Amino acid sequence: MLALILLPVWGLGENLPEEKTSLNSPARLSQALRQADSLFAAGQYAAAMPPYKQQVWQQRRASPELLLKMAYAQQQLGHYPAALLYLSLAQAREPRVRTWRQLAALAAQHRLVGYPVTWQQELRVQVQRYYYPGLQVLLAIAVASAIWLLWRRASRSTWLGFGVYTGLLGIYLHLLRPQPAGLVARAGAALMAGPSAGAPWLSTAAIGDRLLVLGREDIWYRVEWQQRVAFVREADLVVVD
Repeated sequence: MLALILLPVWGLGENLPEEKTSLNSPARLSQALRQADSLFAAGQYAAAMPPYKQQVWQQRRASPELLLKMAYAQQQLGHYPAALLYLSLAQAREPRVRTWRQLAALAAQHRLVGYPVTWQQELRVQVQRYYYPGLQVLLAIAVASAIWLLWRRASRSTWLGFGVYTGLLGIYLHLLRPQPAGLVARAGAALMAGPSAGAPWLSTAAIGDRLLVLGREDIWYRVEWQQRVAFVREADLVVVD
C-alpha cells in the first residue's frame, strides 16, 4: 500500500537509482541484499544503502523491516528528511505506535510540525493498523448475511436490521479510513490560501513537515494546516498513503 509521488523525492535527500543496473536477476538481487545486510550490521550504512534503494525504488518490494533499516541508516548518516520518508513509508505499510513515536521524536529534534504525540494519535494509529483486516471481516459478514436473507426470504424487519448494519459499515468506511499525508520535500514550500500562485500566502513549510492531504486540484494539493485548509504545489510534497 505504498502510493508515492516520486518527483520531489530529491528534496528529501534521495537520489533514485539509474534505470540500468546489474542487479536485475532475483539471484543477484538476493545476494546484494544479503551483502547489504552484512554492511548494515557492521555499521557501514552508506555502502548498504544502494541495494536497499534498488529494492524499494526499482523492484517495488519494501517490507516494513527493510524500510525501518533504511530509516535508521539515513538517520545515522545525518539525512533526517530521508529518514522521515522511510519511517513514514514503514508506518503506511504497517501502522505501529512504536514507529509513530520514532517519527515524532525525530521530527521534534528538527522542530517539524504535523507529528502529534497524544493518546488520540496513538489510538488513531491502532485503528489504522486493524482497519483493513476489520473491513474484510465486516464486508464478508455483510455478503454472507445478504445471501442468507435472500435464501431464507427474510421479513421486512430483518432486512431493516441489515440496512442498519450496512449503514454502520458505511460510517466505518468513511470515518475510520486512513487519511493520506504528505511530507514537504522542498525548502521554503509555500502554503497558499487557494490553488493559485496569486492566492494569499499563509506560511512557509520546512522540509519534513507533515501535512494531511484532503484532496487535489490541478497541480495543487489541498492540505490541513493548523486546523485550516491550505494549498501546496504537488512538486513540493511527497504523498504517502
